[in-house]
Amino acid sequence: MSDDSARTLRFRCPAGLEGRIPPPAPAAQGLPDWLRAMPAHLVSEFAGGEDDTVKRCPPFVDAMTSGFLIPLICDVEVADGRFTWDLDLPAGGSSAWPRSPLSFHHPDAVAGTPLHDPDRFVVKFHNLWTIEAPEGYALLFTHPANRFDLPFTTLTGMVDCDRYTDAWINFPAHWRDPDFRGVLPRGTPVAQCVPVRRERWRAEIGVMGEAEAVAAQALTADIRRERGVYRKRFRA
Repeated sequence: MSDDSARTLRFRCPAGLEGRIPPPAPAAQGLPDWLRAMPAHLVSEFAGGEDDTVKRCPPFVDAMTSGFLIPLICDVEVADGRFTWDLDLPAGGSSAWPRSPLSFHHPDAVAGTPLHDPDRFVVKFHNLWTIEAPEGYALLFTHPANRFDLPFTTLTGMVDCDRYTDAWINFPAHWRDPDFRGVLPRGTPVAQCVPVRRERWRAEIGVMGEAEAVAAQALTADIRRERGVYRKRFRA
């Protein structure tokens, strides 16, 4: 297997849907407008001068740009708890696929969890792309990182996509904002997938040695004294 193959996720849709539904995209291409528009710095009385915003926080941004985003396949209008859409897809022929951008789970599917509300169904976003990961990799599917602006929260799950490659993976979500009225546009990210290599890990628990404690104090002092230490010295 070539190096490129070892780092490739293969997304496939039925031939009849090619060009009709938006494709998955690298998460770095799907950053929200609010992040692009916000300033990188602000004047903070609390900080006693200029301070960075989250736009200059590498861990915050790196989480949002990792992996791939799975898009909503068409516009969905939401009003008074009703979801409507206009989706014209060709007949499936020998390959059947969902005919709608979403469906619902009965509330009892999450009974006993903090998500349960007996009067509210669980939304399930439909994904019409099969996904194949390289051997030894699973995919962590989760809510698009730091996208608190979306009126739903996609549930997190892990799928062994090096083995489960021939069928759809759909995404249950908790509809967080019952008062939302408006349109979720075609292409809205409904899930983020990040490759995770299947490996066994163990935890080693201990106490800092003297050299480790000195190093921690020195790094903490550098961070207080200089901006961007993590970004300049540690970010991969």
